[in-house]
Order: sequence, then C-alpha cells, then structure tokens
Amino acid sequence: MTQENFMVKSLGKTNIVSPLLQTVRNYSPLYKFVGEEERILYDVSLENFKNCLEKKEEPLSFEKAGPRDHIFFEPAKTKVGIVTCGGLCPGLNNVIRSLVFELYYRYGVTRILGIKYGYEGLVAKYNHPVLELTPQMVSNIHLSGGSFLGSSRGNQDVGQIVDTLEILNINILFCIGGDGTLRGAHAIHEEISKRKLKIAVAGIPKTIDNDISFIEKSFGFETAFSIANDIIRNAHNEASGAYNGIALVKLMGRDSGFIAAHAALAIQEVNFVLIPEMSFDLYGQRGFLKILRKRLEERHHAVIVVAEGAGQDFFDKSEQVKDASGNIKHKDIGVYLKEKISEEFTEKGFPFSIRYIDPSYIIRSAPANPNDSKFCNLLAQNAVHAAMAGKTDFVVGYWSNLFTLIPIPLATSQRKKIDINDELWWHVLEATGQPSSMKNP
Repeated sequence: MTQENFMVKSLGKTNIVSPLLQTVRNYSPLYKFVGEEERILYDVSLENFKNCLEKKEEPLSFEKAGPRDHIFFEPAKTKVGIVTCGGLCPGLNNVIRSLVFELYYRYGVTRILGIKYGYEGLVAKYNHPVLELTPQMVSNIHLSGGSFLGSSRGNQDVGQIVDTLEILNINILFCIGGDGTLRGAHAIHEEISKRKLKIAVAGIPKTIDNDISFIEKSFGFETAFSIANDIIRNAHNEASGAYNGIALVKLMGRDSGFIAAHAALAIQEVNFVLIPEMSFDLYGQRGFLKILRKRLEERHHAVIVVAEGAGQDFFDKSEQVKDASGNIKHKDIGVYLKEKISEEFTEKGFPFSIRYIDPSYIIRSAPANPNDSKFCNLLAQNAVHAAMAGKTDFVVGYWSNLFTLIPIPLATSQRKKIDINDELWWHVLEATGQPSSMKNP
C-alpha cells in the first residue's frame, strides 16, 4: 500500500461558506472544523514510527472526517438520494434518520429522496416508488428494526442507475451497505466520472459481520453480539439442565467470525467457538467430536457457538451456488453439526441431549441498541459533512476511536477476518478452554 491508496477524491474547489460556520454566534462555542491537512495514522505503533523515521517516509494515514468551513455544494440547490442495500442490519433506520436530520436542519438541504428497495429503485424497469423524505416522516423510524426504505440484493445496470440520477437531478447519493453495496457505489462513481458529472457518491459501512477492512467496527455489529449474548445465556440454561446436554447456536458470519468471538467473550459460558477462519476435523484423536465428548464426560454439558461460514470444507465445493449479490451460499453448518454429533454419540451408545438454535434473522432485524444508535448517528453526520464538501467515492470509517474517510476501493480491497494468531482469538481460547487446534496431525 502507498499513501495514494488512502487519498479520497474531491469534485472540485470548496468555495461556499458552510452553513455551520454561518450559524456560529458569540454565545456559542466555536465549531471545530477539520482542515484538509488533518489525517489519522493507520499504524500507531512505535515500531512503525521508528521505521518511518529511519526511511524518512511519511507514515500511511487516513483523511480525518468532520465538518469543513467551506463546502462544494450550495445547500439550496442540492438534491440528495439515500439508498439501503443488501441484508438487514440493526441501525439502518438510525442512519437514514440521521442523514435526513443533518441535511435538513444543519445544512438546509430540503430536497431529500429515499430510494426504495436498494439499487433496484434506481432502475426504471422495476418501477419502485421514490419517497420525498422529511424530518417528520423519519422522526420515529429508529425505534423499529429493518429498513424504512427496504432493500435488495444483486447487481444492476450501472448505466441505467446513473441515467436515473441524472433524470432526478441528484447531486449526492448516500449508499448504505456492505462490501457488495460499496463495490456497486464505486462502479456508479466510475460511470459518473466517465460522463463528467458533478455527483458525489458517499458510502456508509453496513455489515453485521464487521468484515469491512480498514474500519474497526461497523454499525449493527455491537447490537448483534449483544442480542446473541442473551440467546447464548438461555442456551446455556438449556444445556446445563440436561444430563450431557448440548446447546448448539449458529450465528451470522459468512466469512468472518467476529460476532461468534465477541459473543463468546461477552457471555463467558461458551465452550467451543467455530469460525470460518479456523479449520477443524470432526473425527480422530484431536477432532471436534472427540474433544466434545471429553468435555461432556467431565462437565456433563456444553455450549457450542458456530459462525455460519465455519466448516464449509466438509461440503462438496462442486455444489456451491451464489446469491444475487455474488456471495457463495454456504451450506448449513449448524444442521450438519447437529446431525454428525447425533450420529456419533448414538452409534457409540453415549447418552446426550442436543438443542439447535438459529437466531440469525431475529438478530439482524432488531432495532439498534443505545451505543450502536449513537454510532449510527455519528457515521451519518460525518458522511454528510464529507459529501457536502464534495468528497466522493468514499466510505466513512472508524479508526483509533476517530472517524475517517476511506476510498471505497481501499475498503473493498480485502475482507477483514480474525487473525487466529492474534490477541482476539487467544482471548476466545482462554474464555472457552477449547484447544488451539482441533486438527489431526
């Protein structure tokens, strides 16, 4: 990576005095505006600092998010579109509401369109309605889960999307979504650039799995593992209430096991965490089933948390299919493990009782908890600040407890995963007591 990879594009010079600057009064504290030169270090370690000094190189850094004293778009003439894409996630409505409030009350942008059902809403053939959003319309939507605007998956014709943006005279498009949504946003930006249009494309990271790179956390993630915490507590009660009771809980995590890992650390009642980043064997001396039986023989109950993307190497890869977004549709590892545990222990005459719990859709459709709600608000506010200043092809990030701006190509360059040799996973191993490896030699 070079510093160039971290540079966010701008549409042009910022010649318009920000309404935030104009509203400062003598009796009000001075607003803290961010200068273009303010940046956040990517690697804050002393080792990296010394290496940069030795090589006489400037360390890699993110652009700092926040309000600018001068902006690109004139609020009275600005028209904004908001779209939510991909799977549901706690906090979607909070982000929509905060975007509308920030645009309307702080910047004076009154023409705000809600695009229904994801990128489909920007393609004419679907004939989805477009909503004129007002603060009154969205004032209570944060109290409910799901998305007020609806959502959809799948790639759409980028040319037709930009045609619609031109027809609607949209100046800023806010795209709320995960990896696939952000790739779509970048494609839209590229088509806009080809046509030499002055339309800003702003991304707000939405992934319940917390798997977007260069972003410490995404909204909805904390709510997800908090709800999972309560479910696991009840699952533990089920398991411990039966002789050799097993509670098997499947959580979301297609390619990254962050929800499973954090939920296990939060509840401290989980005995096994199985994630996509860690391969394991079922049979043999070090296999999972052998270790599970040993646990039951000693403690007579066990709680297993498995991420949906774990153990996919047990299935035939030739049967893989993809969803509308191009993601591989994983086989159900939860059902598979339940069947294999039951087969093994029944065949060996080992007494057991198993309960399988899959709360995925309940979790992703829940309203955001207070801390996630706050985080959603701040993401939305910083997205508005950057977009009004003419920043484009960016996603709002969070790094070292500060909000940043990241070029979309950088954020989507790789999937964030748990490093099983790093601190987080070792904390999980300490909390569960499971072996560091369940692979046979």
